[in-house]
Amino acid sequence: MTKVFVDGSAGTTGLRIIDRLEARKDVTLLRLPEEKRKDVAMRKEAMNEADVVFLCLPDDAAREAVSLIVNPKTAVIDTSTAHRTDPAWTYGFPELTGQRQKIEKSKRIANPGCHASGFISLVAPLTEAGILSRSARLSCFSLTGYSGGGKKMIAEYESADSGELLSAPRIYALGQTHKHLPEMQKVCGLIEAPAFCPIVAPYYSGMEVTVPVFGLKPEDLAKVYQDYYRSGMVRYSESNENGFMSAGVFSGRDDMQIAVFGNESRAILVARFDNLGKGASGAAIQNMNLLLGLPDNTGLIG
Repeated sequence: MTKVFVDGSAGTTGLRIIDRLEARKDVTLLRLPEEKRKDVAMRKEAMNEADVVFLCLPDDAAREAVSLIVNPKTAVIDTSTAHRTDPAWTYGFPELTGQRQKIEKSKRIANPGCHASGFISLVAPLTEAGILSRSARLSCFSLTGYSGGGKKMIAEYESADSGELLSAPRIYALGQTHKHLPEMQKVCGLIEAPAFCPIVAPYYSGMEVTVPVFGLKPEDLAKVYQDYYRSGMVRYSESNENGFMSAGVFSGRDDMQIAVFGNESRAILVARFDNLGKGASGAAIQNMNLLLGLPDNTGLIG
């Protein structure tokens, strides 16, 4: 029986991880009493007893938590931004070339960011194949449900007096300093980070990430994705809703859809998934499954 400890279990990512793992018979969840949830000594004991630790914490708290782990057998899956560009950590997107094998052998896995997961799933296969230049100047438009902002944002949106401003989509990270940009640039091997437009909208969960490209034929791009995504939780499909694509259609799921639309002069690349699924908790559990030698989708939906 695999012992698992979730540090930061009260947040949205931690809660979804626990929800998925509670239904499994191959996992034992190590729990602390609510009043001891932040007790350093008890957290340290639980983390060093666990086979797998999920960190669902702010960046600085995640770094501190890692310093408490002295058991060499304990594997850590960090869902924060803290270690995503750290060469000592394995980037936890197993569908990328070579990453599955690295994850299976790793004790330190950095779970990808939600926006980053969509962008990387679209761009990395193209730069890897040489179809898209690493010097390309790209833009990215990413729509997410408000659950991606955590408990505080959820409370704001679900409050009875949320206000008129929250009733429409809102652009944020206006200064082009979003915390996902470093991993988006590094993992895709880009010389420059994309111009990034993240938008939070008044619905709970679901994500739709788009990247426009010029001068590349949709059918050629589709062939790349069809060949690239043959295993894991990412699949190519051009399914849509009568000419529309809802950002909420994958809500509650742990997989991802890749699609290409457009014409010979302009194409739009689209990734749809749940910001709490393949964008966070689902991806973290997928990485744990690989560590344990299990199929990617064990205990997941999709």
